[in-house]
Amino acid sequence: MRAEPPPLAADPTALRGLLPAVLEALRDGAAARGGPLPAGGPEVVGRQVRDALGRVLPERGTGAEEALRTVVHALAAGAADPAHPLCAAHLHTPPLALAAAADLAASALNPSLDSWDQAPAASALEALVTAALAAETFPDAPAPDALVTTGGTESNQLALLLARERHGHTRVVVGAGAHHSFRRAAWLLGLPEPVTVPAPNGTMDPVALDEALTDLRGPLLVAATAGTTDAGLIDPLPEIADLCAAHGADLHVDAAYGGPVLFSDTHRPLLAGLDRARTVTVDLHKLGWQPAAAGLLAVRDATDLALLAHTADYLNADDDTEAGLPDLLGRSLRTTRRPDVVKTAVTLRALGRTGLGALVDACMRLARELADLVEKAPGLALYARPTLTTVLFRPHDVPDHTVAELRRTLLTEGRAVLGRARADGRLWLKATLLNPHATPGDLEEIITLVEGSTPR
Repeated sequence: MRAEPPPLAADPTALRGLLPAVLEALRDGAAARGGPLPAGGPEVVGRQVRDALGRVLPERGTGAEEALRTVVHALAAGAADPAHPLCAAHLHTPPLALAAAADLAASALNPSLDSWDQAPAASALEALVTAALAAETFPDAPAPDALVTTGGTESNQLALLLARERHGHTRVVVGAGAHHSFRRAAWLLGLPEPVTVPAPNGTMDPVALDEALTDLRGPLLVAATAGTTDAGLIDPLPEIADLCAAHGADLHVDAAYGGPVLFSDTHRPLLAGLDRARTVTVDLHKLGWQPAAAGLLAVRDATDLALLAHTADYLNADDDTEAGLPDLLGRSLRTTRRPDVVKTAVTLRALGRTGLGALVDACMRLARELADLVEKAPGLALYARPTLTTVLFRPHDVPDHTVAELRRTLLTEGRAVLGRARADGRLWLKATLLNPHATPGDLEEIITLVEGSTPR
């Protein structure tokens, strides 16, 4: 007798029956972890995962519920949990429950956005959402648009690709605090190593940029940053835009971190000048609280995207396109592509601009409160008042290797997840506050842990 194949995700009854095992394993795994990070370091966590799984590919399967409980429990018990208020190292957001629920629907239906007949509603939804977010980025542009990407690295690479294709070649100019993806993208695209402009205070120096643009020849792309990875700083965008206009250079802004500040009426002025860019990177899996990935590349003029046009007869044959079937291959460099826009559409509808702006404001307020606590702590030094939600601080009068060891101690003991950043010639601890549920008590605990772990 032939065995019945396992049920498919499109069967709501089968999916509902499995969800309790997943949810219980998430709960029990988090309880077993007991903190923001599993204690013991890489060797201990690796051994725990190996012991939980045993044979990765057993001769006979263990069944759906057992497999879910075992693997999800091991994952949760060994997770760096971004929803824990003491997990504050990276631009790694705790996703909203509604966004994760929407992502389940996307996974269950599994549309692929490489041809309309694989994703009729998803492709229409993506077109609507990207148009709306592009209009948010370029409110005065007549025909903006945006592409969904896997994040800042892909978006920045696409921006460089579009610039290269517009001009045949291009020279990229970045600030010293720019994201590493620009150098990698230039390498992948066969472009020269980017010209790096000094950033003496963590942001691009307009005087040095003016000198660089005066000396360089040929098509130029200036890549400014709105939310540096290390300190959350914003380059002087209006001055940079003026210089680009004066020198005939294109402007791209990497606003992967800072872009969603547009949702906040209070803090939106921080991004003055962003709308003067030709292309803008935005990540909603940062200050948008989406499960990864939820990246965007917004373009001021949708006609720029025509450069990405590509034909594969089995996906976008000319006669199909002429008959009205949407051509999706020019919407990404990827072919098979999941509908990451679904969770974003649900979030935008559920919260609106006001709700998202309130989350941004809450995290900005937390950063200021943590900076206040650092300034009041006699044993700690603050790098600078925060611009976005990143706070750099360190113990007074200790060498850099002590700061690094302190951070690793907190990681190994599973007590706190803090990042590291180099600024002003020194190593700093980095707290990136993206959890709107964090409390003043949580911030005080961060200070207490750092002070208590600093060798004297």
